[in-house]
This record gives sequence, C-alpha cells and structure tokens, in this order.
Amino acid sequence: MTGQIHSIQSLGAVDGPGVRYVVFLQGCPLRCVYCHNPDTWQPTGGETYTADALVQKALRFRPYWTNGGGVTVSGGEPLLQAAFVEELFAKLHEHGVHTALDTSGVGRLSAAERVLRHTDLVLCDLKFLTEEAYRAQCGASLRQVEQFLQLTALKGVPLWIRHVVVPGLTDSIDHLRRIKWRAERYPNLQKLEFLPFHKLCLEKYDRLGIPFPLRDTPAMDPAWLKCLTERL
Repeated sequence: MTGQIHSIQSLGAVDGPGVRYVVFLQGCPLRCVYCHNPDTWQPTGGETYTADALVQKALRFRPYWTNGGGVTVSGGEPLLQAAFVEELFAKLHEHGVHTALDTSGVGRLSAAERVLRHTDLVLCDLKFLTEEAYRAQCGASLRQVEQFLQLTALKGVPLWIRHVVVPGLTDSIDHLRRIKWRAERYPNLQKLEFLPFHKLCLEKYDRLGIPFPLRDTPAMDPAWLKCLTERL
C-alpha cells in the first residue's frame, strides 16, 4: 500500500492538539473558492511513500509530541486515499501515536468508517449551511458532509469543526451563530474553530496559472473576527 504525499510539516502547531507531524496528501475533489492549497488538487504528483516508511519518518519527531501531539493527515482530501490512511493510522496506533484526520468530510462512508476505527480526532470543515451554497462555492454536497459528521458521532470519535470566515461571504453574525448551532448538534464536538480568510495562497495560484476567485476580497481581520465570535 502506497500513498501520494504532497508535502510534510514536521512541527505543526495548528492541526490538532500539541505539536503535530502533518502529512499533506495529494488530490482533492473539491474546488472551494477560498482554497489555499490548489497545488494539492491533482491526484498525481508529490512523492510516493509506503505506510511503513512514513511511520518510521514520523517517529523521528516523537520527542516533540508532548501535550497530546502526534500525527495529522491532511490534504488535499485524505479520504481520497482512505485505504492508505487506514493502514498508516493502524500502524501509528501500534506505536501508541495519537492520530488526527483533517478532512472536508467528502468521501465514501464505508471507506471513512474504516479510517475512523484508527482515528483519535477528526478535524472537519463545515464550509457552508445549504446544499446550494456548498455546490456553488465548493462543488461538494452538504448532505455528504453531514453524513460523515453523523458517522463520527456514531463512532464516538472526538470532533473539531472548523469554519473559514470570509468578508462579505461568511462573516455575518447571523451566519456565524447558525454555524455554531449546527456544530453543537454533534455530541462528540470538542471544539469549534473560526478561521480568518487570508490570501497567502495568491503566489500558488499565479504560479499554477489558476484564477483565484476571491482575489479582490479583503483578508479577514483577526481582531474583528475575535469581536464577532465573542458575540456568539
């Protein structure tokens, strides 16, 4: 079993608890208007790893995994390579390593269920609140995301929900309150994170020759976002 790896961040601090070894997989079926990793869209490219090789590479950083740290698999969309992630997480569990899955929630539920057997934490994006908005802004299905979130609850896997706050698109106080209400319906929810939209990805889009849909949208001011979330 091999996986296509886009890149690795050895000491990540924002992809789950503690310090994380973050593996970004290649390939994503979504085309979110604010995506900051367009270089992960294509399923080909990157480097090919076996699960065993990746485990051994990750374990070199184990001394840094204090305060609940471990390995996070992100993307792209990791559920596109569900069988590889399943094997990788199972082997990490053999070494007692905490595993986190950073996903959009889009993928076959049967494959996702097998991954969740070896997953200690799910970080899932809740991008929009209607099927129409999901289709228009991401090319994805809200129903599919909700089915995945319900599966995490059924399996009792701890859940962090994330939502990107974009000026003029997802930054109204009413919208944020509805996101909070929707997230809190899941009994396994541990944390809700509102993430400020930024445009650090512009160089990637320019290099790849891909138009960035939100090029003219201002970045979200973190201080203003903090004011908004304090009103929820």
